[in-house]
Amino acid sequence: METTLNIVTGSFRRLAGLAATAALIASAGMVQAEIGPPEKPDLKLGFIKLTDMAPLAIAWEQGFFMDEGLFVELEAQANWKVLLNRVITGELDGAHMLAGQPLGASIGYGTQANIITAFSMDLNGNAITVSNKVWEIMRQQIPEKDGKPVHPISASALKPAVEQSREKGERFRMGMVFPVSTHNYELRYWLAAGGLNPGYYAPQNGDTSGTLSADVHLSVTPPPQMPATLEAGTIHGYCVGEPWNQQAISKGIGVPVITDYEIWPNNPEKVFGVSQSWAGKYPNTHLHLLRALIRAAHWLDENNNANRQEAVEILSRSSYVGADAEVIASSMTGTFQYEKGDIREVPDFNVFFRYNATYPYPSDAIWYLSQMRRWGQIPEAKPDDWYMKTAAQVYRGDIYAEAARSLIDDGLMEAEDFPDFNQENFSRPHQGELIDGVAFTPRQPNAYIDSFDIGLKGSDTP
Repeated sequence: METTLNIVTGSFRRLAGLAATAALIASAGMVQAEIGPPEKPDLKLGFIKLTDMAPLAIAWEQGFFMDEGLFVELEAQANWKVLLNRVITGELDGAHMLAGQPLGASIGYGTQANIITAFSMDLNGNAITVSNKVWEIMRQQIPEKDGKPVHPISASALKPAVEQSREKGERFRMGMVFPVSTHNYELRYWLAAGGLNPGYYAPQNGDTSGTLSADVHLSVTPPPQMPATLEAGTIHGYCVGEPWNQQAISKGIGVPVITDYEIWPNNPEKVFGVSQSWAGKYPNTHLHLLRALIRAAHWLDENNNANRQEAVEILSRSSYVGADAEVIASSMTGTFQYEKGDIREVPDFNVFFRYNATYPYPSDAIWYLSQMRRWGQIPEAKPDDWYMKTAAQVYRGDIYAEAARSLIDDGLMEAEDFPDFNQENFSRPHQGELIDGVAFTPRQPNAYIDSFDIGLKGSDTP
């Protein structure tokens, strides 16, 4: 019965979408005249089972793709490497990506490919979780207030656990989802801010382990496998997006100790990525996709997150994230649970639209590039203008602006919903200070890189 219903629903959506496409062609009032109908209306888009794929799910469920004459199939991918490769080969038209993936590919770290993004999918949304055993050791180092640990928790509290592993001749291991993931850089940032070296990459020597000189050894684990890997004792902790931190609490195997909002308030997280050649071949399709995603992000945040519970129910379906709605709601609805019973208000744990979340600011790209250099993924020093040029090539605010202006002209969005496109939009507003107090200076990336106690500096090579 369910299969039949899906077929009928899909047929209805396709017919309605065809009508919408005809309307796009016939009516200049529906879409700006300069944005023609999509050159490729049938699309397959990839995602990983994380709550921050929400704009894709909502664009489908609320009919925003259909409004744009797009017939979209959303397909979960096994891991970030497979997802990227399928975008490069054209098996996927585009995908929910790690913010560092378009940059890593474009500079040739791992896989060489020209990938661009014109849409930032969200801010924040990650956390760092440790096993129950590690938490017992950490908690002894953490002050309390009203019987609860004081946050944010410094990685310095992790040092006794790391030292105990070293005394046993064992490595202290933590998981992250991909070498160019936000999670890798956030985990490294937190560790280094607490005086622990997360290790270096040396791609020029063929060493891509990222563990040279490491106090804490980081390794790749796909997000849905994080809790099981922690439970098996293969890793002592991990950094991942939701719902996989809350899942550790639900399973009784671990404790989230810090959110990325506490590491860097309103940090950029995922993006929607396509190949540069795809964007060049299908420019109208790209703009229609962006229009649908912008509307979906707006829906997720409008009226003070009034739609979040509905979003939770949608995301809990096996075709999207496939986790219990209660687990997803633990972070998606403005709260975050650190331990069972320790639920705190974190209204900005997931941000999809407010604070200009969807605009791909160049400073976002520069921060990621600075961390790639800091940890050796970029093995040689680059001049400041290299960072500027790379950011401009990959993070395409110009394409975003075209889509946003068309939504304003159509009366679907207001001008105040977006940055002022008549001025330079370089740095993301509404960001707080990083946990170590080091000021991020995106226009002077080398000075920023050199300001850290732990990390490569100047002409250093790993």
